[in-house]
Amino acid sequence: MSKVLSGKVAVVTGAAGAIGYGICEVLLENGATLVATDLPGEKLDAFAKDLDALAPGQSIGLPMDVTSPEGVGAALDEIYAKFGRLDIMIHNAGIAYVSKIVDMDIARFQLLEKVNVDGTLVVLKETGKRMIEKAAGGDIVVMSTKNVPSPSAGFGAYSATKAACHQLGRIASVEFAPHDIRVNMIAPDAVFAEGKYKSGLWDLVGEDRMKSRGVSEAELHEYYRNRNLLKASVTGRHVGNAVLYFVSRQSPTTGATIPVDGGLPDATPR
Repeated sequence: MSKVLSGKVAVVTGAAGAIGYGICEVLLENGATLVATDLPGEKLDAFAKDLDALAPGQSIGLPMDVTSPEGVGAALDEIYAKFGRLDIMIHNAGIAYVSKIVDMDIARFQLLEKVNVDGTLVVLKETGKRMIEKAAGGDIVVMSTKNVPSPSAGFGAYSATKAACHQLGRIASVEFAPHDIRVNMIAPDAVFAEGKYKSGLWDLVGEDRMKSRGVSEAELHEYYRNRNLLKASVTGRHVGNAVLYFVSRQSPTTGATIPVDGGLPDATPR
């Protein structure tokens, strides 16, 4: 039985984490052939094995550093050589850093710029060039964050660099539209885990958040659930469902952002 993404080839960057796993699950369940990319190493290898257990023979793992134009270009060329097409790019790779502005280490800030900003530009550029050349259209989804419209104290480096990432996605939506390439954004909040995969972001900031609020890990999860309007625990699969909405083209939409946060009035775009 044909599924909505049958015949489509999808790439997920920064795949080996909670949000990446949720996205990969949903894409596989809906028939996509999946290429999960991340930095090379045991983490990606184990992740690729887990995906193959979900949908045998339907996915591969491919090492890719989003900050390397040559590396990204070579990986995309390998995908075209193997599968003959690339229909969907989900740009999920990103890193975080907790620091107040007065304490901020410039070198650490520049590392976030390299991954979150330069990496987004590289992925958009290399994917866009190839999709335009192939003239077959395509869908690109850029992972944004609720911190773009609603930044947090101590999270300036992440908020600022992800805002640049988001803006690059919006600009790409304008430039790529004549080629039937849609570019949309998703803005999650408080995704702690999906299955056995924990969020790398929350591994980094969780301890600071627990200390500042005087709560345990379970209580922190409950705090974030209770602060959204729907009192929802946001999961990687929820993000994957938002991705599916865009890449299955259920409406003629580009340059848009779906918040996946249970409803946060202070993060409503304005």
